[in-house]
Amino acid sequence: MNISSKKAQNTALLGLCLSVVFFLVTFWLGAYWSARVLSFLSWQVLAGAFVWLVLVIQFYQRSLAEQEKLDMSRMSKAIQQDTIFSGGADRTALFEQAQKRLAFFEKWILPISGTLIACMEIAVGLMLYRKATDIVASPKLANPFLAAILIVLVAFISFLVSRYATGMSSEAIWRPLRAGGSYLLLTAALGALTTAAMIGAQYKYTAGLAILEYAIPWVMIVLGAEILLNTILDIYRPRVAGQYAQAAFDSRLLGLVNEPGGLFHSVANAIDYQFGFQVSQTWFYKLLERAILPLILFAVLIMYLMTSLVIVGPGQMGVIEHFGSPDPAQGGRQVGPGLTLKWPWPFDIVYMYPTDLIQKINVGFIEDEGGAKDLLWGKEHYKEEFDLLVASAEVISKQQSDVKVPPVSIVRANVPVFYRIKNVSDYLYNHTDSAKMLEIISYRELTRFGASATIETDKDVIEFSLLGKGRLEASRALQERIQKAADEAGLGVEIVLCGLQGIHPPPKLAEDYQSVIAAIQTRQASVLNAMADRIRILTELAGSVEEVNALYALIGQYSKVKDTLPAEQNEQMRRQLTASLEQARGQVFKAIRQAEADAFEKATLAEATGERFVGQLKAYQANPQLYKRILRLKMLEETLEKIRKYVVVADTKDTQVYIIDLQEKLTPTLYDMDVQSVIQDANR
Repeated sequence: MNISSKKAQNTALLGLCLSVVFFLVTFWLGAYWSARVLSFLSWQVLAGAFVWLVLVIQFYQRSLAEQEKLDMSRMSKAIQQDTIFSGGADRTALFEQAQKRLAFFEKWILPISGTLIACMEIAVGLMLYRKATDIVASPKLANPFLAAILIVLVAFISFLVSRYATGMSSEAIWRPLRAGGSYLLLTAALGALTTAAMIGAQYKYTAGLAILEYAIPWVMIVLGAEILLNTILDIYRPRVAGQYAQAAFDSRLLGLVNEPGGLFHSVANAIDYQFGFQVSQTWFYKLLERAILPLILFAVLIMYLMTSLVIVGPGQMGVIEHFGSPDPAQGGRQVGPGLTLKWPWPFDIVYMYPTDLIQKINVGFIEDEGGAKDLLWGKEHYKEEFDLLVASAEVISKQQSDVKVPPVSIVRANVPVFYRIKNVSDYLYNHTDSAKMLEIISYRELTRFGASATIETDKDVIEFSLLGKGRLEASRALQERIQKAADEAGLGVEIVLCGLQGIHPPPKLAEDYQSVIAAIQTRQASVLNAMADRIRILTELAGSVEEVNALYALIGQYSKVKDTLPAEQNEQMRRQLTASLEQARGQVFKAIRQAEADAFEKATLAEATGERFVGQLKAYQANPQLYKRILRLKMLEETLEKIRKYVVVADTKDTQVYIIDLQEKLTPTLYDMDVQSVIQDANR
């Protein structure tokens, strides 16, 4: 009679040997190539080796117990044939030591072993997770393709042994093999994923390795937590004699993947119970049960083939990499908007970027989620703003301050930079993160620009003034600088706009800035008013500023050389000056004409006075007495024109005294009455 547990024992021993070998291989490869993902995988393989070790011991104990049962059955037959011996039952109980050891092992050693395996998986998983989160990046693999070949062999052998052990576990007596088969299947799955990640690393795609470095520790932690939970539940789970008690380290989660048929049977039983009849025995359910796997595989195949279709949207440009290379000589190409065919993933991979979309990066500030606030100097504009040092032409002298103040000022610069992609290849392959590189370049150029720019607003030429009328020109200059630096770095972008509308002083210094600007504006107003007065006065003086300057220069030149030049040249220059003055307009023209009028008036008046004197002289010579009386009467006439006059005619020899009251009477008297008019009125 063959001992049935012996075959399972050999299978468990095979799984143990393979697990130990796979652990050593993966651990050595991880240490040799400094590949953390291989080192992580080796610890998961070691956990499976411990499970196989426990199964080897369990099936060895079962083999001993079965051998013991066989010996006792033979002994019991001998006892029945020979009746001279007494106490056979007591003697038989002495030979049941192997069965007792098996019962003790399955009752106590299995749960303790499951707890130890769980603690080991959780502890190792946490240790590996700390290494995965280490800031030190994993070293670059020297030959990932060779490592992928070795790991795929490990995964393939693990898968074959897993299927073999799982198939044997369908027999009730070999059911514990399912735990080891599940762990080997997990090793095969992680090995396959590691192989795919290694192939990706061969073509410079290390994202798969990074994901596995986090996934493997979490898988170990989850499996360890499940084993602990199963151990706790087994304590309270009632045990039925003769029924298989599933070990705690026999993962139920891995069993769903290892034996999907068991899941389907559980679903079928639940449906039968829900509907009250055998739904699982209908033809449709049986057809679906037989066709579900081909349908799933067909759907997966269709979805995989759909990766050959690429739809590039409007305003986008797609870059197709063939085996990781965008070089057209190796099969890579760029495609525009529309439908395009390519090789399925992972042979061809497409990356799409919006080439017509205007994108924005914020330089000098971090924007709030709710948008910008009120753009006032006394308030913060955004969530966070950075200071910028700019040059200042105003230097404080020692008389104004004892502290040496550098000629710089501090402002807040909120500069949104708008750009679009003009060369997808340069944007994608020249730098790891082109947008971040553009942001760094923008900060650098803004800092350099601020060192050469000013904030004064009272200069005649302020192309680089950030707070004055030169802001527009400063924006263009900064845009040209960023574009030049981006082109030198090979970013493949076009700077569309560089906004400088957010230049303002720090909010705490806003009032001081405003007072300085107010003083500058007052000074500018005074200067401009003086210039306006100068232009007005000079324009009123000679018609235009240019004419006044020309006359001033000519008069100054004439004043310097008039005493040294010959008479002829002096007269010629005087005539030239006179002609220029006569051609002038404004106050000069008016003064010259007024002088000419005054000269004419005085000359004419002098000539008339002379002629009148000649006539007066002739009249006086003709009759001196009469001439005097006429002049006297004329004088009295002109002098007493507005004065009341009384003429009294009397002889010089007359002695009568005349008294004349020249005072004005307010009340008329009897002497003032007109008697004649009164008589006439009475006669009427």
